[in-house]
Amino acid sequence: MTPRLLLIGVTASLVATAACADTGDADDSAATAAGGSGSPTSSARHPAPEPSAQASVEPSAERDSGERGIDSPESADVDPAFDLLATRVSVAGDEAVFRSTVVDAAGAAIPEPAGGLDGAPVWSYVWPTTLDSAVVGFEPEQGILALAATSHPDFDDTPLYDENGDGDPANDGADWHAHWVVLVEDASCDGQLSVKPIPEGATPSLPATWPELPILIDSPDYTPELVGTNVELRVPLADIGAPESFQFDGVTAGLRVSTSPHDPLLCVADVFDVASGDLSLPGEASR
Repeated sequence: MTPRLLLIGVTASLVATAACADTGDADDSAATAAGGSGSPTSSARHPAPEPSAQASVEPSAERDSGERGIDSPESADVDPAFDLLATRVSVAGDEAVFRSTVVDAAGAAIPEPAGGLDGAPVWSYVWPTTLDSAVVGFEPEQGILALAATSHPDFDDTPLYDENGDGDPANDGADWHAHWVVLVEDASCDGQLSVKPIPEGATPSLPATWPELPILIDSPDYTPELVGTNVELRVPLADIGAPESFQFDGVTAGLRVSTSPHDPLLCVADVFDVASGDLSLPGEASR
């Protein structure tokens, strides 16, 4: 059994269930939730491509594994930097290659800083998966394990790494960097999901590169590549238990930090685009 998320209406309500992932054709809808993450906007739109143009979007020729990817239509309602056209996870040698193709300028836009941790926006390219949370070092069956490339200028949550090479490992939050996160249903968030909190006093199993935040987040040393229209992250297969296969989807989203003890620390606030249209995790990577 694998977890499934459903995207409901224009509010982008997301519900985690324990159903088998649907492998039907992707819906062509895209949702943007009203929230406080500072959604990207764009006045420059591109004409919708013909179906043949959509079918031509492919990952690089290095692919050497079984793969069922997700192709998505262009949307006039989504900023080109976050408008998903193709989402792939392939196995190349000893790595899993997570790749999303957008309409234009992947990673060129980052959120405006809020000026502090409370209310800080986080923009992200996300690959939700059916991998168990235990494969990266969390307790088993904690929620939806997702890989993400994120940017958030107000804080740095990769304390072990100096991404910009200036000698200060604590000022790199705006630079695109990688995380594993565990997502769970949370009705208090505009996107109906949050990164799972760690209750006060609890001592769960955590990855060695956990950034000491009270949520199920990991900060591995993976460097996102954002070039042209592609976002790519390479993950050693050994880091995810060398699975024979797993399913995935693609999402672009904004999250929001809250320092209030009454709110989740990190909420999904805005869903910009969903590769499948309904978060049914129809993509499959295998080796």
